[in-house]
Amino acid sequence: MKILVINGGSSSFKCWFGEMPENRVLWSKQLGAESELEPALKSLLADHRPQVDAVGHRIVHGGPVYRESTLLTPEVREAIAQQVEFAPAHNRFELEAVRVVDRLIGSDVPQVAVFDTGFHRTLEPAAYVYPGPYSWLEEGVRRYGFHGINHQYCAGRAAELLGGNLRLIICHLGNGASLCAVRDGKSIDTTMGFTPLEGLMMGTRSGSIDPGILVYLIRHRGYTAEQLDHILNKESGVLGVSGVSGDMRKIDEAIAAGNPRAKLAFDVYVHRLIREIGSMWAVLGGVDALIFTAGVGENSPRIRELVCERLGFRIDATLNAHPKLDQDIAAPESKVRVLVVRANEELEIAKECYRLYGIRKQNLAPGPLASSHKSPP
Repeated sequence: MKILVINGGSSSFKCWFGEMPENRVLWSKQLGAESELEPALKSLLADHRPQVDAVGHRIVHGGPVYRESTLLTPEVREAIAQQVEFAPAHNRFELEAVRVVDRLIGSDVPQVAVFDTGFHRTLEPAAYVYPGPYSWLEEGVRRYGFHGINHQYCAGRAAELLGGNLRLIICHLGNGASLCAVRDGKSIDTTMGFTPLEGLMMGTRSGSIDPGILVYLIRHRGYTAEQLDHILNKESGVLGVSGVSGDMRKIDEAIAAGNPRAKLAFDVYVHRLIREIGSMWAVLGGVDALIFTAGVGENSPRIRELVCERLGFRIDATLNAHPKLDQDIAAPESKVRVLVVRANEELEIAKECYRLYGIRKQNLAPGPLASSHKSPP
C-alpha cells in the first residue's frame, strides 16, 4: 500500500511518500512554514493523489486519553486541539496539515495520528507521577514523554543490529532533545515530561530548572506566564547561555573563535547530558547499548566522544569521526555497544499506518481504524 507521511515539527514539515511493507521510499521532501505546505504538497501529489491509500501524521500530544496510533476522527481531532497549550509549537501546526489533506485528497482517504507520546505509554506510575498533590494526576498532569516515534524506531533498529532483550539508553539529540531508557523494547523512563520542556538542555529550551526560579521571577520581577513560556521555550538552552545560537554547529564555530560563552554553553550541555544518562542507567540497572540519534546525536563526534569517555565506554575513534549511520562505533573490547542511528520518524509512522490500515485492507484482522484507540490515564 502507498502511504503519505506528514511529519510536522515546530517550524517545518517533512513529507514522505512510499510503499509498505516494502519500506520503499518514492520521494521525500522537506517543506517550510505552514503557509508553504498546501501549494507544495499539491504539486508533490499531482501525479500520486489517486494512489494514496492512507496518510500518517506525527502528532506530538494526544493528552491522557490518546496514546496509541488511531484514526483521525472528529473526536480525536478535537482532543488534539485541546492539547495545543501543552505542545504549542507543534499541535496547532500538525492539525493544519490534517486540514490540508482534507482539502487536497478528500475525506475518503484515512488519516492516522501517530503520537509522540505513544511509545511511553508503558511507563509505570512511579515513573510518570509527579510528586505534587494527587489531584494533579486526576487532572491529567503527569509525565507523558515525547520523541516517542523516533525512540521506538531506534529501539527496533538496535534489536535488528544487536539482537533482542536489550537495555538501551537512546539519546535523541536535536534542537529538541530527550533520553529514553528501554528494556526489552519498552520505554521505562524518559527525560521529557508533561510538556517537551522538561529534561535535557536543548537548542532554545531550558530543560529542567528549579521551579523556585519561576516563583522568584513572578514575585520579584513581574514576569507573566506568557513571558516565561516564551523565555523557557525560545530564549533559553544553548542559545540562552551562549548568546550565539541554538545550533550546535554554530556553537562549534564560536568556540573555535574563542567565544567563552559558547564554550560554557557546550560544557553545560555535555554535563547535563551525562548526568541524565547516568539516571537512565541507574533505572535500567545497567546498559547494553547507548544510541545517538537526531541532528546533534548523528553529527557531533565531539559530543559522542566526551560522553563515552566520561562514562567509561570505549569507542573506535575512526568510526566515531566518520560513522556510517546505523553503525556500532564501539571498540571491539567495549562491554557496552555504542550505535549511531539515523532518525527515521517517517518510516516508523508509515509502519504504524500499515499496521492499522494495511492489515485491515487485506482482511487479515478486524479493522482497528474503525474506531479510536484510547489509553487509560
